[in-house]
Amino acid sequence: RWTVAAAAEVQAAQPRKKRVGSFLVLGDWGWDTASHGNLFSRNCQSAIAEKMLGKMKDLGDVKFIVNVGDSFYPSGVSGRDDPQWDSKWRDVYPEKLRSVPWYSVYGNHDYHVDPGVCSWNPTDGAQINSDIHDLSRFYMPGYNWFHEHPELNLEVVALDLNKFMDGWNRELDYSHHQFWDCQWTACPEACKAIVEARATEAFDLFGKRLEKTKQKNMLVFSHYPTDYFSTVPQFVSNLSRPERHITYFGGHRHNTDKTTVASTAPNKNWCVGGGGGWSCDGHEQGFVVGEIYEDG
Repeated sequence: RWTVAAAAEVQAAQPRKKRVGSFLVLGDWGWDTASHGNLFSRNCQSAIAEKMLGKMKDLGDVKFIVNVGDSFYPSGVSGRDDPQWDSKWRDVYPEKLRSVPWYSVYGNHDYHVDPGVCSWNPTDGAQINSDIHDLSRFYMPGYNWFHEHPELNLEVVALDLNKFMDGWNRELDYSHHQFWDCQWTACPEACKAIVEARATEAFDLFGKRLEKTKQKNMLVFSHYPTDYFSTVPQFVSNLSRPERHITYFGGHRHNTDKTTVASTAPNKNWCVGGGGGWSCDGHEQGFVVGEIYEDG
């Protein structure tokens, strides 16, 4: 069994068996001095980073950090040596927070100048890194990927669902969803086809892992909250399957809550977009803590 709770309220509802690990979840955090919403300094991002560090020290068993994207406002990074890796990540999040893998996906802003958005070759992505031991960057072996943690009875599944950037608009059907931020890339038409294909790959991967995983628990994440997927009800239905303990995390909306999302009951899901990078869309900002217990 495992639980997720708001960072300041990690409590046991009843006696639990031994905890075998924990993790943190963060999204929409890469604040930029020149381009931002209603946040006019890095103070919010920095304050959240400080709280994350304190919580990581308190827990003592954080295995990884889940990053739901929009890591580098406003346009992503152009390469592995882009100085924003320092200014927006390494210089903000202390070394201890970067001492575990950051399991990541692309957000819409991350794609603008990233060469991977114009290429069918996954290795061209500036954030792609298949070496889980290379902590100098995020762990993201592809745009859609999975990683098993048998020691935690857990499988992590990461999905690129940027096709659904306009999923807030309930008047659109599936065929009219598109990645509007392609207009900011060097290849607007190719971008649309590539992002469309990645969404198809995402659903295929999740469907396969749902059937094949040997782990009792699944942690699934993309950049978008569940209420953006009204045109793909089967995806939300699969997230709700009772025979699996599935917890889903998305971001994009700049708040951290479990009340604005579409239900995946009896399973759980969160919007974790309150990382302090662009704006505050609500009063609940910050990160989420997950705890994993030995009873599965």
